[in-house]
Amino acid sequence: MDIGVFIPINNNGWLISETSPQYMPSFELNKTIVQRAEQYNFDFALSMIKLHGFGGKTEFWDYGLESFTLMAGLAAVTSKIKLFASTAVLTLPPAMVARMATTIDSISGGRFGVNIVSGWQSAEYDQMGLWPGDEYFGYRYDYSSEYVTVMKELWASGVSNFKGTHFTMDNCTMKPTPSHPIEIVSAGQSNRGLEFSAEYADYTFALGSGLNTPTAYAPFNERLLAAAAKTGRDLGSYVLFMIIAEETDEEAMAKWTHYREGADVDALSWMADQSGKDVAAEDGSTAKAMNLPEGAVNFNMGTLVGSYATVARMLDEVASVPGTKGIMMTFDDFVLGIEKFGKYVQPLMKTRADRLPAAA
Repeated sequence: MDIGVFIPINNNGWLISETSPQYMPSFELNKTIVQRAEQYNFDFALSMIKLHGFGGKTEFWDYGLESFTLMAGLAAVTSKIKLFASTAVLTLPPAMVARMATTIDSISGGRFGVNIVSGWQSAEYDQMGLWPGDEYFGYRYDYSSEYVTVMKELWASGVSNFKGTHFTMDNCTMKPTPSHPIEIVSAGQSNRGLEFSAEYADYTFALGSGLNTPTAYAPFNERLLAAAAKTGRDLGSYVLFMIIAEETDEEAMAKWTHYREGADVDALSWMADQSGKDVAAEDGSTAKAMNLPEGAVNFNMGTLVGSYATVARMLDEVASVPGTKGIMMTFDDFVLGIEKFGKYVQPLMKTRADRLPAAA
């Protein structure tokens, strides 16, 4: 089972709290995190793209880097770990992203992939005059389908003459082509999002849910596998979990409680307002999941809290769910969190016995 890290490209990572670690994004911070992840034989690192924060007392996500340029820099200072950058499809033409990806493929020696972000927060795009209107919610996966088709044609042959509703290529050329196949990640949770993933992606995010309920996302994987069966493609999930691991269960739970008690209510209010604008969002979609009150302090992502042994056991349970290809982790403090995971949690995981670094 793959293990990866969802790196903190924006300030404060994934905790919308006044009592959690407060930090700004930087290349140096993310270099430290990804190099440490590589040291402990993590399989991948992924950076999101977020272009408008939530405000509040913590100015949550008001400070952020750009995904492709960050990952290009990280490609130059790593040697083994796979790197995924995210493209917000409304902001960059697919032919340019195909060329950017090919460039980072060259820098990394074939360790690069692309995460497709169709967009759920209109404020990110309105500020630049790029939001097509709320009707976009209804056709964003059709738009993304054409987008990925253009990229895949260019990567495969160096030429695209695609003619669609949203994109028209006229002998569009891009050479050289990548040295390795560039894998696609998607995050859609709705039925339409899963159809898109089954047609175009290699991995899709599953949102772990609840506190210390490692297999609660299993029904999503069932839907994912059913969608993949229709296309006959090899598709699996990367499951998102926040990890808070300490020496004892009590110490870890006290830390989690402390973070929840410090929730930045103004930033959470902004998030709820933005995610509520997609009035047609299905139950189980990303927008709906973010709007749930319980656990909103970390976007309602699955949260595994406990001793090193407890967390290792729960992560092994995650691996038992059919269709799971990997776990993508966030931490309260990323540098310390990866160090604790690498030294104390991973060696206890049965599913990672073949990935332990020599030093462990």
